[in-house]
Amino acid sequence: MPSIAAQDAKAFDETSDAIDSVNALKGQIWNTASEFDASKDKTQFRQYEDACDRVKNFYKEQHEKQTVDFNIKARVDFKSKKRARMGVWQAMEMLNTLVDESDPDTELSQIEHLLQTAEAMRRDGKPDWMQVTGLVHDLGKLLFLFGSEGQWDVVGDTFVVGCKFSDKIIYPDTFAANPDSVDPVYSSEYGIYQPHCGLENVMLSWGHDEYLYHVLKDQSTLPEEALAMIRYHSFYPWHREGAYQHLMNEKDLKHLEAVKAFNPYDLYSKSDERVDPAKLRPYYEQLIAKFFPAELDW
Repeated sequence: MPSIAAQDAKAFDETSDAIDSVNALKGQIWNTASEFDASKDKTQFRQYEDACDRVKNFYKEQHEKQTVDFNIKARVDFKSKKRARMGVWQAMEMLNTLVDESDPDTELSQIEHLLQTAEAMRRDGKPDWMQVTGLVHDLGKLLFLFGSEGQWDVVGDTFVVGCKFSDKIIYPDTFAANPDSVDPVYSSEYGIYQPHCGLENVMLSWGHDEYLYHVLKDQSTLPEEALAMIRYHSFYPWHREGAYQHLMNEKDLKHLEAVKAFNPYDLYSKSDERVDPAKLRPYYEQLIAKFFPAELDW
């Protein structure tokens, strides 16, 4: 398996966590009468200003480099390379090497965050497919272990490439150095797309959401709502800010509801009580077996 320096893993996790902290604090939270979300004291998470410099620097790089050309190349690479073959729990254990000892919000490992997300859904009586979606939703961060170009093509809020960059994207001014922002086609409202073509037909900026969606859409029996939760959970300009309505179709309305139902469990599960992976493993392995083969191509 690919290896990664400990300091790189720590820097990756610090950036990823800072992005989550900003998203947890800056926006309005959609509430589906979830006991879990209603009971959270969101003031206890890291303050926006503490994460701001790291996040600004991250997004400056991401916004400059996420071009149409890069995204086409990333998808070609995805289809032409097999990075690993392993089961879901093995993938969780591999992701667990990205442990951030400096995280001020939690001392939890990656695997514990996944289990906390799933357990919060389980306590709220969510269906088994949603629980297992919570369990796997961040496995796309394995990209960082599989030779990504940096952090900017793994984590961060996602957005549509191939049309005008929305002013609803965080730090929109940082797109000025992206060559697509002055391309006559890519900078137009619809760009390479047709009105109301549906988000399933657009390219989202390449990262852990898009990667995992492509891994699982043909290798699982997850319902389309689950796949939408995975693909769009970092698509904040859309599900929080209301951008890209001119590209949406009716199916996207159902997907939007699903992503909004998922989001609180992802953002606000970190401060829950510690979980015991060994104790929970039998329960979640039987859920994994319902929706995934024994091994998947990554």
